[in-house]
Amino acid sequence: MTAGKVSPWAQLEASKAQFGPGCAETIERLLSAMGQVEFDDAESLIRFHDLLLFLRAFPQSRKVAYLADDLLAGIMHQVERLQASGADLEQFDDEEFSGIAGTTISDNFTYDVARWLAQRYPQQLTVEWNFEEQSRPMGVTLPRFIPLLEDDSLVEADTPFFDWMANAAGGPTKILPWLLQRVADTPLTRLQRTSLYDSLAVNVTWKLGNSAASRTHARRKVSRMFYHRQPLLRRNQVSLAGEMDSPPLPVRKLSRRQGEDMLDMTRTALTVRYRELYGTTRGDPNQVFQADVGRGVQIFLWGLPPERRLPLRAYHAGLTLKNGVPINYIEGISLFEWMEVGFNTFYAFRDGETAWIYSKVLHFLHQLAGVTCFSVYPYQLGHENEEAIKSGAFWFYRKLGFRPGRPELLAITRKEEAKMRRDPGHRTSARILRQLAADHVFYEFGDGLPGQWDTFSTRRIGLAVQQRMAEEFGGDPEKLRRAATEALSQKLHVDIRRWNPLEQAVFADFASVLSLAPELSQWTNPQKQALVDIIRAKVAADESKYLRLLQQHRGLKEIVLRLGSERPTV
Repeated sequence: MTAGKVSPWAQLEASKAQFGPGCAETIERLLSAMGQVEFDDAESLIRFHDLLLFLRAFPQSRKVAYLADDLLAGIMHQVERLQASGADLEQFDDEEFSGIAGTTISDNFTYDVARWLAQRYPQQLTVEWNFEEQSRPMGVTLPRFIPLLEDDSLVEADTPFFDWMANAAGGPTKILPWLLQRVADTPLTRLQRTSLYDSLAVNVTWKLGNSAASRTHARRKVSRMFYHRQPLLRRNQVSLAGEMDSPPLPVRKLSRRQGEDMLDMTRTALTVRYRELYGTTRGDPNQVFQADVGRGVQIFLWGLPPERRLPLRAYHAGLTLKNGVPINYIEGISLFEWMEVGFNTFYAFRDGETAWIYSKVLHFLHQLAGVTCFSVYPYQLGHENEEAIKSGAFWFYRKLGFRPGRPELLAITRKEEAKMRRDPGHRTSARILRQLAADHVFYEFGDGLPGQWDTFSTRRIGLAVQQRMAEEFGGDPEKLRRAATEALSQKLHVDIRRWNPLEQAVFADFASVLSLAPELSQWTNPQKQALVDIIRAKVAADESKYLRLLQQHRGLKEIVLRLGSERPTV
């Protein structure tokens, strides 16, 4: 930053979380003084940018929000100035800080993301090709779309793939949309199309410019802003038990067009940060739900379209906005009453009432899906995630009431808590935090039996099915599916030939699992009919119906819990 006696933005940084009498006026004065300040390095500009985003999402007054937006409007100029000066801009590409106006995003995006980008931002995309490393997959893949290419690519060492593609597409700038359309037109499954495109390792560069696609300007219009006159809510002011016992959240379903707009906003928010979730790229615009939970916070959740769903578990994804600004994303993967929850707050907003917002997200997920057991992935606790270790993420969840599922990790936790009671200044070492992050933590409520899901994994079920496939069917998946489907059809007294293809596929998946469950033969007819209803509900319009039916079938739950809690023999 330009030299001077005082650093107004440093004062601003120190004051951003101050609330109460006189604080708004101080922030307003400091923001007003920043109009002519210029930054000489990327790190300082990034810190200033993220500080402004925080103040826009958590403003002390209307003027603070206005001034933050006004200064954010000049960020692209600051970036261009740094570029012209020859400053090191590498930090702009860090996934924690990427997506700032005036910068670019460059990646080997997946097929679905690349196609979405080409449809939404065609003029801002350029393509880079690594012909030296990709010549072999190009020589195998591209002849599907380019007549006579084999005469060159299969026998020559210097095939000019770029020329072939440019001629086929009608010009160099048309190659990417041409390629994506050719892949879309192939008579393949969605997974095969993805594999086909990904094999080419196409590197796409997205020039953000000053558009709303950048995280600098990403906003959703809100009818009313929330201004923070009092200190932000702290974690010790949040009770998950109290939240789950509170009245239902006000929820409304968005129209398809509104749902598509929200999915677009979410895809943009994650893509500019080099992130992608299965449910953000492939969400169902017909099943987007919104809850306005107070304090300027809106939570959006949605499911997957029937053709995109997982074989056994239900899936929900979501985004949280604060005063219209995206601040975190959500993932919930469920079976019966159990849900694995991913909750990631964007870097700029991690000082902003995270625990309270998290409690509202869990409430919404419970209300939508009926789940009463939440678990958190080890990665979010710090497993192979040093950032979570440094922040002490384990204790964020523990102090909200989560417990480790493994007894030895619970014992370590209690030992650390005893040290904290004796010495309030005690800090858990990084070594112990890594131990505590080795497995899931759980939060349970309601009438369910505690600990049922502590050792459960759908992976174990899948591995057991594969073991049977290898032992009894020579590793042939089609033989397994046919045999399992026929056996289950007979046990349930159903003829699935009249079912639609998606229902038949779900039936085959369930059949493969239930072929490991001899107790199915002892079920009553009502239990068997309930299973049929569950299978067909897996591809209903709203997958939450599937979860609700699962939660009512005790016999099926006993089988699934047994299979998912047993370790494979090989």
